[in-house]
Amino acid sequence: TNTTILFFTAIFFMFSVNVKLAFYALLPLPILVVIVYYVNTLINQKSEKIQEQLSRLSSFVQERFSGIRVIKSYVREAQTQEVFEEESNSYKKNSMSLVKVQALFYPAMLLLVGISTILTIYIGGEQVIAGTITAGNIAEFIIYINLLTFPVTMLGWVTTLIQRAAASQKRINEFLKLQPDITSNNVEKPIINGNISFKNVSFTYPDTGIEALKNVSFEIEKGQFLAVIGRTGSGKSTLANLIMRMYDTDAGKIEIDGNELRHINLNNYRNQIGFVPQEVFLFSDTIKNNIAFGLSEISEGQVENAAKNAAVYHNIIDFDQKFETMLGERGITLSGGQKQRVSIARALIKEPKILIFDDCLSAVDTKTEEEILGNLGKIMKGKTSILIAHRISTIKNADKILVLDRGEIIEQGTHYELLEKGGAYAEMYNNQLLEEENLEN
Repeated sequence: TNTTILFFTAIFFMFSVNVKLAFYALLPLPILVVIVYYVNTLINQKSEKIQEQLSRLSSFVQERFSGIRVIKSYVREAQTQEVFEEESNSYKKNSMSLVKVQALFYPAMLLLVGISTILTIYIGGEQVIAGTITAGNIAEFIIYINLLTFPVTMLGWVTTLIQRAAASQKRINEFLKLQPDITSNNVEKPIINGNISFKNVSFTYPDTGIEALKNVSFEIEKGQFLAVIGRTGSGKSTLANLIMRMYDTDAGKIEIDGNELRHINLNNYRNQIGFVPQEVFLFSDTIKNNIAFGLSEISEGQVENAAKNAAVYHNIIDFDQKFETMLGERGITLSGGQKQRVSIARALIKEPKILIFDDCLSAVDTKTEEEILGNLGKIMKGKTSILIAHRISTIKNADKILVLDRGEIIEQGTHYELLEKGGAYAEMYNNQLLEEENLEN
């Protein structure tokens, strides 16, 4: 504000002293406006390129650090470093290009101010010779021009900042304007019972076009234990994601307690589900906070009890800081089996109405699996439970077993019913028995 007042005050006094000299003194001003417009456009374009390149560089670094073991196992350190150098040099080149534009911008503005001073002295000198003005008026004009130097410099600095910020904001707005694919307008918060019904459900992944489920129909009553088994890529995880409503179905419908899932309050529904994903993610936080994630009023006893039920309690108390042990970048790294069990504890502590385990016992040994299943057997009483697995030994006690193949249910029933049929399930069971016998021998 002060800069703007100073700018217009100086111009006012210049015109009040001598209009002709004021016009000549301000003659470079239109040129300055054109330069500012052109340079601002250039800065904005270059800033956008820099932001895009920085995004690519950051993603590259984060991805490579996440996959550092793969890089080392395939001896790709040198190649990764070369790609990083290329990306870094590209970022450096774009940044230097912007710096050069900014470096020329300020001298160009000062040059125009200098031209204004020269014109003032030349035209003013002619008027002094003609006796129209005095030498003191020229000195006065030069003072006014010097007063204008600071506002002009500030104009260049502010416009540069605005254009760089605009480029950054454009990248941010791309994310802010993204609308969630899954929405829910229902504000009711009923307590669900856990009855689940799939009616002719089909689903195709939008990005890949892969048809994951085809005309799937089944029902689970409250408190039942449903197991899902099948080969890799048969649609087991897709089934779990649809129950969680991570996606909406393409055809058919899913009902919870007789109400279509699309019309249920999504946050309230998910709060009543305990989900253990196949790919475990733990935060760089304490073990306690990872187990009690998202829950504000949880006692230490509840955390310990969840850890015991997930068969990870004894591992945790072996650490020096026990449940206050830090995980991730700032702390220790757990084994694959320990991570899965912490994730199971996170699901159990919620005391959910529906439990979903997406192949969460794949990284634990048989003994630990039996311990976890024994504990889950008590916890799952009265809760609708869905267990996705590869090992039949994990799901023998299920109330109902679905056998998926290429997105379709090819068999369903209890363990013994499916064995009597002598179909795909019986074949998988016999193959796994042979594998276990071979391992023992």
